[in-house]
Amino acid sequence: MQQRYLTVHQTRRREPTGYEDLLGDSIERAFASGIADLTALVAHLNRTGPGFPGGGAWTEEGYQAEVARLAAEC
Repeated sequence: MQQRYLTVHQTRRREPTGYEDLLGDSIERAFASGIADLTALVAHLNRTGPGFPGGGAWTEEGYQAEVARLAAEC
């Protein structure tokens, strides 16, 4: 069977925004530090940023809604 190769950039419709880059970087740092559950990830985002869109703190529900919104735009 032939191996297929797909780069991440082949599947996106546009360049990520600055906010999306910051959010992705923060999530990657959280995973690299051993964070593996949503509660700890949300706490990490509240400590390190970026801030929740529109102000206020990140919540588990807010994180899930924001990730779903971003995924729908890609």
